Amino acid sequence: MLLKVVTYPNKLLKMRSSVVEHFDNDLHTFLDDMFETMMSNNGIGLAAIQVARPIRALLLCIPDEEGEQKKENLLEILNPTLHNPKGQTLYQEGCLSVPGFYEDIERFESVTLHYQNRHGSACVLEANELLAIAIQHEMDHLEGKLFIEKLSYNRRKKFEKEYKRALKEKR
Repeated sequence: MLLKVVTYPNKLLKMRSSVVEHFDNDLHTFLDDMFETMMSNNGIGLAAIQVARPIRALLLCIPDEEGEQKKENLLEILNPTLHNPKGQTLYQEGCLSVPGFYEDIERFESVTLHYQNRHGSACVLEANELLAIAIQHEMDHLEGKLFIEKLSYNRRKKFEKEYKRALKEKR
């Protein structure tokens, strides 16, 4: 089932997500719905809070060399924690909750991720490049943060103006 993506400036996006404690069929169905929603919106990542459920769950499906997003490459990440961040990189990010806006954001180049899968089993993942960036972006959502909050004051003001104009034009 497709879920509605919550968009900026909805206050729900500022909420900190709570720990996933039940790894049951309800969770599995929700994760499946999140995947369907992410793919239908051409996303590579989606946090549960973006579909109005404040739990520490996120999905990532990074395209392969041919640009294909295959379900077997899907990562279902629950209760994640970041470890061993290394390096810095700049990457142009976008967000399903801030449609049509892209900006260069500084992130760690590589990270180690500890998390649980849909069954509650502990997992560890070494990530770099786009995967590391996407993990950090989605984990920010779990803390109630959006990538636009990483912009400089002047760039943030410019964004607010552009975004309000874009919303008016849409109506």
